[in-house]
Amino acid sequence: MYAIVTIAGQQFKVEKDRKVFVHRLNAEEGASVEFDEVLLVEDESGIKVGAPVLAGAKVTAKVLSHLKGDKVLVFKKKRRKGYQKMNGHRQFLSQIQIENIQIG
Repeated sequence: MYAIVTIAGQQFKVEKDRKVFVHRLNAEEGASVEFDEVLLVEDESGIKVGAPVLAGAKVTAKVLSHLKGDKVLVFKKKRRKGYQKMNGHRQFLSQIQIENIQIG
């Protein structure tokens, strides 16, 4: 059984007991969070697609940790002009574990 759910503005394919890195959530570590923007659910009875979301369906997850992602280097250069610029970025992430997928 899997579901496609919108979490923090991005769509993820999630399954029970799967760990996912998402953009930083406003929840404490160890807290349980619910996501009700479920777009699609596949189970033994078939595939259910929402228009745009499934009514009554929700995904519950547990926040495992908050961390920062790998550094991404952004390098800009204009040839023959002497312009070079280096910039780095580390995204704030939350690691969640999917606990349950409920169909409405």
